[in-house]
Order: sequence, then structure tokens, then C-alpha cells
Amino acid sequence: MVSLNPVRIMNPEADIEKAEIARMSSFIGAIAIGDLVKSTLGPKGMDKILVGMGKNDGKIQVTNDGATILRSVGVDNPAAKILVDISKTQDAEVGDGTTSVTVLAAELLREGEKLIELKIHPQTIVAGWRKAAGIALAALEKASRDNSSDEGLFREDLLNIARTTLSSKILNQHKEHFAKLAVEAVVRLKGSGKLEAIQIIKKQGGTLLESFLDEGFLLDKKIGVNQPKRIQKARILVANTPMDTDKIKVFGSRVNVDSTDKLAEIENAEKEKMKEKVDKIIKHNINVFINRQLIYNYPEQLFADAGIMAIEHADFDGIERLALVTGGEIVSTFDSPGAIKIGTCDLIEEIMIGEDKLLKFSGVAVGEACTIVIRGATSQIIDEAERSLHDALCVLNATVKETRTIYGGGCSETLMALAVSESAKETPGKEAVAMEAFAKALLTLPTIIADNAGYDSAELVSQLRAKHAKGDASYGLNMDSGEIACMKELGITESLAVKRRVVFAAAEAAEMIMRVDNIIRSAPRQRQEDRSRC
Repeated sequence: MVSLNPVRIMNPEADIEKAEIARMSSFIGAIAIGDLVKSTLGPKGMDKILVGMGKNDGKIQVTNDGATILRSVGVDNPAAKILVDISKTQDAEVGDGTTSVTVLAAELLREGEKLIELKIHPQTIVAGWRKAAGIALAALEKASRDNSSDEGLFREDLLNIARTTLSSKILNQHKEHFAKLAVEAVVRLKGSGKLEAIQIIKKQGGTLLESFLDEGFLLDKKIGVNQPKRIQKARILVANTPMDTDKIKVFGSRVNVDSTDKLAEIENAEKEKMKEKVDKIIKHNINVFINRQLIYNYPEQLFADAGIMAIEHADFDGIERLALVTGGEIVSTFDSPGAIKIGTCDLIEEIMIGEDKLLKFSGVAVGEACTIVIRGATSQIIDEAERSLHDALCVLNATVKETRTIYGGGCSETLMALAVSESAKETPGKEAVAMEAFAKALLTLPTIIADNAGYDSAELVSQLRAKHAKGDASYGLNMDSGEIACMKELGITESLAVKRRVVFAAAEAAEMIMRVDNIIRSAPRQRQEDRSRC
């Protein structure tokens, strides 16, 4: 006889949310993440204070960078995690637009929730969104401009993009100064895209305006005792090897001796072993040795006697970048001098920045290498300035690869929204409703920018739509005066690559969440009680 009792096939501790409950849970989580960061959007956006916990307990960060905020926020909601991931990907791919992509995806889901309440099937909504995204991207590319054939105009485009990117950051008050630094650094790369050749050093003290770009490479380390302080025509060996073996390092070893003479013999054997290693290094015909690890007193003395500049404990990022820009490689063994690439540069000397001494490498093999030194009153200001400058460098680097640009200030969002709305009028069926929702979500971005500045967003966005409807497709929001203005005249420019990625990444994330009808949480792993003896 067949039992009519419900059969449970899942682990009793597993959890499942179905249909409307699962969909509402996803919507609520994603919209909450969008609401969290949308107040940081635009040139008048607000900052967040992030207080660290655990190993970063008490560490303070003040930022309005979407990726930094979301990376620091622990979320349990699966849909919220998807938005956090697209923000991280946006940051890794193009460096900017991390807040915009999250807010746009959240607003799409907000509009999608209203359509679900109207009993429109999720697959119909997704189909409409896909059409709308294609139309929006086509309109965006059609409105783009390319000045790469004119070096002067393209450089001006790069400066405008850097100013626009920095206008929503802590560097807004000094955007002219930092825009020039960023453009100069990226132009030096000559289209190679090697952002790792641009080093950023943070030095507390002074003001942000005292930040500068230095041609060459700077290393925040000191030269060893009694060693040359200035080297011309440097031949540099970059290594990651232990130089502290003046003691037995075999784990768990124990040596018993019955006299101080035998102890002295062991010490002499260790010294001899270290001397052999130093002799192998010297045979490479070098005059500069830079090590990732410590260099103890005895090998440091041997290097000084040989007239070699020895630098210890260089951070790993530092020596990787140093090996790149000097044309060398990081080595850990020294038995084959002919097989190792030695780095070169014209001059190594000590310089002073504030009260600190740094090493400057001039005339490096990779001529585009440079260092930007950021000064500031507090560590929080310097850290946020570094994040802002990094975003600008990434956007400029993306623009050098994809040279087309568009106008900012909500201009491109309005242009895309109108294109989608016009196409929706000619689309039969319920997909047209989804396309209208997509257009409405696009228009929320200039609305939020105006709201964050304290202006009447409804009035400004309606004026902006009217201007675009009349054919003035270069108009956007001027947040300095609280009115609409021509973005071409104001020089508010953005990279097509950044805006394009914002649209399709947000649309794809929203589609993924919209298609969800079940959320299944696995049962937690059972932990066995530890009955072993202490």
C-alpha cells in the first residue's frame, strides 16, 4: 500500500526556499546591497567608515569606493554575494564603475520585482532585458567618439576622463593635479598596458598637493653599513634567498659539544658556508645585490668589503616590480652565473622624501617605469588617495586600449534609456514592459546622482530627457551648479569600455538572479567530538 505521507529526500538539516519566497529573498538581498552603496555615487556622493574586525580589529578605512565597501561587508544572502562579485570583477577589469554596476543591477531587480507582481513570467522579463541591453549598448557605441588619430585631442580626452573619474573621489579638490600625474604615467607606458611598471609609494606627511611623479623606480629601503651610497652603471642581482645561515637551521636538531673550541669550529664552518655563498654571488659580476630576505651582519660585511651595495628585506611586490623594470629576474640559487639575467640601470642613489630616505633607480631598462609618491596628513587619506589614483590609472589604461569615449554626467544613461523606450514602443507583447523597466532603471542613475547632491532630481531628470528628446544628446547633469549643461563644453568624459561593461555586467547579474526559483542551503558539516588526550 502506497503511503500518502510526504517523503523527504534531503538531509533534515538542509534548508530550501521555493518559488516566490526564494525570489523575494534574492530581490531583498540584492536591493539592500544597492541601497548600501548608492549614496556614494556621483561627484557629491558620501563616504563610508569601515571598521575592521578579527585580524584587522580597530583598523579604520574611510572610502566611497564601491568595490572596497562591498569587499569589506560580510553578506550571507546569495543574491547579494552575486552583486559583490560583479563589483569585484568590474574593479579588476576596468578599475572604475564598481558602484554604478551594483546600483544598476539592484535597480533592475527593483523594477523586476514590480513586474513579477503583475504576473509577468521571469523568462519574459529576461528576454525583454536582453533586447533592451543590446539596444542600449548599440546606442552607446553609436554616440561614442574616437580622437586617437589626433595626439593632442586624445591627450585632452585622457585628461578629461581622469578629471571625471577623480571628481567622485577624495581627490576631487586636487583633480587637476592628480589627473596630470595619472595621464603622464599612463602615456609613459606607450600603449604597453603594463600598469605594474607604475609604482605608488605612500608617505605620510605634507599635503596631497605635494604628491609627485618621479621618472624611474623608487625603493623604500636603506643601504647596508659601510657600503657605496651611489652606484653608476649598476648591475643588479635580485634574489629571494636566506642570508642568515650563521646558525644551524635544521628543524629539531640538537648539537652537544664538550668544549668551547668545538663550538667555535661549528661557528667557523657556518661562516665558511656563508662566505662560499657570497663568493658565488660576487662571481656574477654585479655591484648591487637586492634580497627579499634578511642579510645578516657577516654577509653584509663581505659585500661591503667587495664594494657591493646590498639591500635587504625588500618587499615581494617591490622586488617583482624591480626585476621587471630593470630587465632582471628573481633568483634563489647562484651556481650558474651565465644562465641568470642581471638587471641594469644607469644610476642608483639615495634621495630624501620628507624625513625618509629612499633609493632611486634612474635609467632603468624598461624606460616607461615611473613612481608616483602620494603625500597626505593621515594614513586613511593616503590609502583612499591611492585607491582613487589606482582607479584613474586603470580607466586610462583601458581607454588607451579602447580609445572611444562618451559623455558622462548621466548623459549616456539618458541616451540609452530613450533609445530603449523608443524601441519598446515598436515591440509587441509583454517584453515591451520589461524593456520599459530597463529604461527606467537606467534613468535611476542620474536620479541618484542628483539626489546625492541635494538637488531636485525629478526636475533635473525631466529636463534632461526633454533635451535629449529634442536631439541635444550631449547634455548631462552639472552637479556644481545644480542644472543641466552640455558635457562637451564642461569636458565631462568617460571611457566607453567602462560604461559598456557596467551595462552588460549589471544586466547579466540581474538576469541570473531573476531566473532563480529555489535557494538550497546544504546541511552544515558535522564535527566529531575530539576525544583525544590533551
